[in-house]
Amino acid sequence: MSAFVWMTVLTALRILGRNRLRAGLTMLGIVIGVGAVIAMVGIGEGAKRAVQAQIATMGTNVIIIWPGATTVSGVRSSQGGAVTLTVADALDLRKKIPLLAETGWAKRDAMQIVNGNKNWNGPINGISPSYLTIRDWSFSSGGPFTQADLDSAARVALIGQTIVDNLFEDGEEPVGAVIRIKNVPFRVIGVLAPKGQSAQGSDQDDVIFIPFTTAERKVFGTAFLGSIGAMFASTDRAEDLPEAVDRIREVLRARHRLQGEQNDDFTVKTQVDIGRVQEGTSQTLTVMLFSIASVSLLVGGIGIMNILLVSVTERTREIGVRMAVGAKRGHVLMQFLIEAMTLSLLGGVIGIVLGVIGAKLTTVVAGWPTVISIDVIIVAFVFSLAVGLFFGLYPANKASRLNPIEALRYE
Repeated sequence: MSAFVWMTVLTALRILGRNRLRAGLTMLGIVIGVGAVIAMVGIGEGAKRAVQAQIATMGTNVIIIWPGATTVSGVRSSQGGAVTLTVADALDLRKKIPLLAETGWAKRDAMQIVNGNKNWNGPINGISPSYLTIRDWSFSSGGPFTQADLDSAARVALIGQTIVDNLFEDGEEPVGAVIRIKNVPFRVIGVLAPKGQSAQGSDQDDVIFIPFTTAERKVFGTAFLGSIGAMFASTDRAEDLPEAVDRIREVLRARHRLQGEQNDDFTVKTQVDIGRVQEGTSQTLTVMLFSIASVSLLVGGIGIMNILLVSVTERTREIGVRMAVGAKRGHVLMQFLIEAMTLSLLGGVIGIVLGVIGAKLTTVVAGWPTVISIDVIIVAFVFSLAVGLFFGLYPANKASRLNPIEALRYE
């Protein structure tokens, strides 16, 4: 049987070689379909990995609490609205919830920063020292400010790499320099290690951190001391996040005197929640692109079926001769099925090569990350064979059912 199959494959290749242009055009749909599937899934997986890497820059097991409730449409109310979160809330959470490893807080505003004759408009963040630990910020030079700096409202600053690039000359040492924020001088004591873009696409390195007390008393100004723009917490273990969120909600509702029927006046999200939303968007895009690319495989399969039907008509006398000298119906059926699968197999192999090349070119030209999985290649390969088998079955069956006498008389 194996010798017959091998001879049939060689015969199929010889027959296809008689008309290379027709065979090439027949395979084109399979080539495009498989190549598109490989490239699109590779780009989609790359986007997923990129999102996971961006989420990881947030820190480890991070919980974020914003002031304001989430509306029905999923849009959170503005941070600039009523004061619903305070420093006292954050301190109380740390005291009452043992699951929390740390709590911190922050308040943010965009302002002009000046260094000599250079200026830059960037986000100023008033933070607690614990915020740096929760968000897992490290330093390329210098170091963080301390609780003593927070207590004394010290005029010290930590700056991101984007700020360094725009306010300092190449080779100039930022640590120790004095910059001005809203005409208030600040001594730079640390340069933050680069983190790149966030999951939302914003530049995490375009940032300045100053002590929270300094921010609200000397830079931002506030009508209510202790009001914060966001609260942060972390747990030691990822599996503790759901329980920690429930406990946070209980404590804050009790502190804010919210009754059972009243909605939360705050929004709690975990690092896992944010990652799930981002990955869901990426996955939806991947599925959509995969579906579009699969249409090409369907078109390619129809092309194979049409060409084989033409081939059956062209080779009717050949089929009659084979049957007359002893070929059984199964032999004819197998021959045409193998021809169909050979076409789809060759198209699949070429498509896989072009898909991998296309994905790599996308990375080089557009800078998009791509991940080519061996599993995807195997699935594409098997799927291309299945297309050939499915669409070759009807022409093969038609050829095997020809009457030998009528086939020999066919002109």
